[in-house]
Amino acid sequence: MRNALCRVVLATATFIIASPVFAASSPSDPLGSVMWDTLRDQYFAGAPVVFDDAVKVVAPAAAEDTRAVPISVDATALGRVVEMVAIADLNPFPLVLRYHPGTAAPYIATRIKIQQATAVRGAARTADGVWHVSGVLVDAAGGGCSAPPVSYAQKDWADHVGEVQARLWPAAEDGVARLRLRIRHPNDTGLVDGIPAYFVETLRVEAQTPRGSPELARIDSLEPVSENPVYSLDLRPPPDASALVLRGRDNQGGEIRATIPMPPPGARPAMSVKVIDPLRSIGQ
Repeated sequence: MRNALCRVVLATATFIIASPVFAASSPSDPLGSVMWDTLRDQYFAGAPVVFDDAVKVVAPAAAEDTRAVPISVDATALGRVVEMVAIADLNPFPLVLRYHPGTAAPYIATRIKIQQATAVRGAARTADGVWHVSGVLVDAAGGGCSAPPVSYAQKDWADHVGEVQARLWPAAEDGVARLRLRIRHPNDTGLVDGIPAYFVETLRVEAQTPRGSPELARIDSLEPVSENPVYSLDLRPPPDASALVLRGRDNQGGEIRATIPMPPPGARPAMSVKVIDPLRSIGQ
């Protein structure tokens, strides 16, 4: 009886000691999402997670168009950031994108699809392995992920897949240059019967220099990014860069390429449009 009692006391003591550690690694969600525990385990893989207002997530309180909801994630207050993610908790595909800023500032803006009212989050992983998470609630009537792309109603939509419009602002005193991209692509989620998923999945921005083409940033995007995706990035091109080069692929092997010339200091933003033959790019 005495030994059994000791075991009960020991087990109770162990639980009391261990429970604060568990709580510290599993903070309660300030947005109260029923999906938080599942998403934390799925996308942060047991890494330390903290809710941190230093990560600024901007999105409308109510979505006017659930197929193209503007969001931005700004983690510049954290300093060096290794990776960023955007998540829409209640979407059929919650993970929106992963952003690897490289030498770029840890900031990204885009437009996403939202299926229903949901928490929209941004997270940034610092060099110490900690994920810093913040977010906002977005009200929505719903259906943004399951609606067919408007592009399909245009007879020549396939002739324009891979078209890139890009605008590049001259670098500021801190060396940061704002790049804004728009890519013609259906970015179909595949949720409509009989239509396969068809979306841009990888984009890389490189600098064209006499020494080679170093990668400045990379985006791994997924189904929830809106049709004709738009991105804004704050890059740090090398001083001897003559242009930026965009390289990407969609999930069916289609290639995306564009060259954006670097504007001289004080000049107006440079603009470049590059059309890729979608049939050639997917080997048909």
